[in-house]
Amino acid sequence: MATILAGMQDSLLVLRSTKEGWNIRQSLVGTHPQSIAFDPINPGRAYCGTFGEGLWKTEDGGQNWDQIGKDSMSSQNVTSVSVSPLERRGSGFNIVYAGTEPSEFYRSNDGGLTWERMTNLNRLSSSETWSFPPRPWTHHVRWIEPDVNSSGYIFVAIEAGALVQSRDGGRTWIDRLIQGPYDSHTLATHLKAPGRLYSSAGDGYFESLDYGETWNSPGVGLNHHYLYGLAVDCDNPQALVVSASSGAWQAHYGEQNTESFLYKRSEDGGQWELITKGLPEPGGTMIAVLTSSSKNAGEFYVASNRGIFYSTDSGISWNSLDIEWPREYLSQHAWALVIEEEK
Repeated sequence: MATILAGMQDSLLVLRSTKEGWNIRQSLVGTHPQSIAFDPINPGRAYCGTFGEGLWKTEDGGQNWDQIGKDSMSSQNVTSVSVSPLERRGSGFNIVYAGTEPSEFYRSNDGGLTWERMTNLNRLSSSETWSFPPRPWTHHVRWIEPDVNSSGYIFVAIEAGALVQSRDGGRTWIDRLIQGPYDSHTLATHLKAPGRLYSSAGDGYFESLDYGETWNSPGVGLNHHYLYGLAVDCDNPQALVVSASSGAWQAHYGEQNTESFLYKRSEDGGQWELITKGLPEPGGTMIAVLTSSSKNAGEFYVASNRGIFYSTDSGISWNSLDIEWPREYLSQHAWALVIEEEK
């Protein structure tokens, strides 16, 4: 049994697997979902950040949602949300982190009932240069990645301007390095690779093996360098899939003008390979978001305006999820994708 939540442009798609196939419904209609996160200690609990309608929480796998944090956050543009896999509080909740536009960083120790703003993020020297190109007067927290190996370690991508980190749960911060990624869209850490950090960025692919102290950008075979989505095989930290395009315009703006691609990196950590088998044509496909199974090696999922696809062979071949894809989604960008698999 599994639950998939896909954040589209104007609603949240909730998919629940059954013996007869997938049950599908729309939720949070009229909102603009930006980020979704399941609570690892409670498979029915998830959080969804929306642009303009704040933060929402479900306790039943996405069937019903309640708005939270409205009186605690200065902005209802919640652009990122994440649940720590390691930091647990006595109330039975793992710590939840949320980010907004303009860039502010919040944490909750009680499942979203109360929130504390971690103000030191905005005191970083690089904050004076943060600017999101489509709205250059502002910027936002695009991604929050709590480390899966070290409690309190958090990596935060500001779109655009910085990849920064905290090693004490957001109380203090380490600013970006010049040689690191500038415009990260998706970050990942891996249980089998302590210290390793993956970044899919507008300025290319980056990875660090020492918690961001140094960076490299292996790009052999990667012919499109505006990257967006990223997912890593749960069993092999060398094997990953990214979504890519020629630039931001080709990735996001206008169904007729978009063109996007998927690349996989071989399991031995070698060069990148363009993958197409079972996927829609690149032309007219908005850049995709990705996730991977936390239980099944080699299993990946991808969502775009063309539908949801899955691979069970580390991205070599893909199949369309057996659902009726809502017609209105053909012209909508997919912004977030998560999967929760019951034990």
